[in-house]
Amino acid sequence: QVELVESGGGLVQPGESLKLSCTYSSTRFAVNSMAWYRQAPGSQRELVAAITSGGTSRVADSVKGRFTISRDNAKNTIYMQMNNLKPEDTSVYRCGGSYDYTLTPADYWGPGTQVTVSS
Repeated sequence: QVELVESGGGLVQPGESLKLSCTYSSTRFAVNSMAWYRQAPGSQRELVAAITSGGTSRVADSVKGRFTISRDNAKNTIYMQMNNLKPEDTSVYRCGGSYDYTLTPADYWGPGTQVTVSS
């Protein structure tokens, strides 16, 4: 059983920054791959950024240069630093995880955290 818990969302103005965190707990093995997804109302789910326990990562073109994903294996936590936020970044951000080594982990999910970018 894997539990993922996100934190760090909130309401910010355009151009500001937020840092999201997702911590997992697992009764079996280490969760090797974790990612951030977002889905705005009426839109499809989008993979924003992903990272493996070995440090291999990917970031969506839509946020490249503004968002950075990182991981602290000792804390079972991933982070996503979001800079220069734009209104179109407004969404529920959910953490996904998988025991597999994949850059699209989607076997386990957190409840999500709301990010709202508005002036």
